[in-house]
Amino acid sequence: MGDEIALYSAIQPRSSGFLEVSPLHKIYYEECGIRDGIPVIYIHGGPGGGIGERDRRYFDPEAYRIVLFDQRGAGKSTPAFSLEENDTWNLVADIEKLREHLGIEKWVVFGGSWGSTLALVYAETHINRKVLPFFSRLWEDYIAPIPEEERGDFISAYYKRLTGDNEEERLRCARAWSKWEMATSQLRINPENLNKCADDVFSLAFARIECHYFINNGFFKSPNHVLDNANIIHESGIPVTNCPRSYDVVCPAKTAWELHKKLPNAEFYLIEDAGHSAKEEGITKSWWRHVINTRL
Repeated sequence: MGDEIALYSAIQPRSSGFLEVSPLHKIYYEECGIRDGIPVIYIHGGPGGGIGERDRRYFDPEAYRIVLFDQRGAGKSTPAFSLEENDTWNLVADIEKLREHLGIEKWVVFGGSWGSTLALVYAETHINRKVLPFFSRLWEDYIAPIPEEERGDFISAYYKRLTGDNEEERLRCARAWSKWEMATSQLRINPENLNKCADDVFSLAFARIECHYFINNGFFKSPNHVLDNANIIHESGIPVTNCPRSYDVVCPAKTAWELHKKLPNAEFYLIEDAGHSAKEEGITKSWWRHVINTRL
C-alpha cells in the first residue's frame, strides 16, 4: 500500500518502437510523459529483467520525458534471451544510440540494482552525457543576455551588466538571473516564484546583491573559509543539525557532507524529497518538526 502511494498513477506509453543497434539485435523502447519535459531514461535490473508497467511511474509524467527500454535479449527486444553480442559495453553503446535516435541532448540516467551499475558505467563512458542541464528551457533564458565569448565566467559577465549604465540591459539581466534562481530553488518549479521576477524592484535587488556577494567570494578571505574554520565550532561543543536536501541544486548535499566531516559530532539529517527552498513540502513536513523535537 505505502509503496503504491510513493509512485505516480499508472500511465500508457505515448510512443514505442524498436531500434536496430546491430545486425543481430533490436531493442524495444517506449516513451511516456511530456515530450518537452526533463528527459530521463530508466535502466532496468537483472541483467535480463526487462521493463514493466510499474517502471513508468517513478517520475511525474507532467514534468518528465520518460524513456524506458529492454536491454539486449530482455523483454520485447529481439532476439529473445540471446547471449550473442550481449555484454556490458554493448549495452552502454545501446543507451547512447537510443539517446541519439530520440534526439535528446542530455538526460537523467536512473536505475536500480544492475540498472544503477549500468548507469554509472554509461556516465563514466559518456562523461558529457551524465549531467543534465536541469530546467533547460530556463537555462536558455539565463544565458541569453550573455555573449558566447563571455560564457566562460557567468558571474563576471552578469556583474558587469548588473552594475553597468545601460538601464535596459541591467533590468533584462536582473530578470533572467532572478528567474533562474527561482526555478532552481524548488523540486518542482513554482509559477508564483517565477512571477515575482516581474517585479523590477525585487529582481534588481535580488540579482545585484547576490551577484555582488558571489563575485567577491562572499567577502571571505579564502574560498573555503567556513570549512577551514569549522574546528572552532567543533571544539566549542555548540550543537549543530546539518539538514541538506537530496535535490538541492543550489547548495548541493555534497557541500553539506564536506561540512559534516569537519563536524563529526553534528547531526546529519538528509531530507529526501526537497530542493533548495525552505518552502518545500518535504522541509515543512519533516525538517522543522525534527529540529524542534530534538534541539529546542
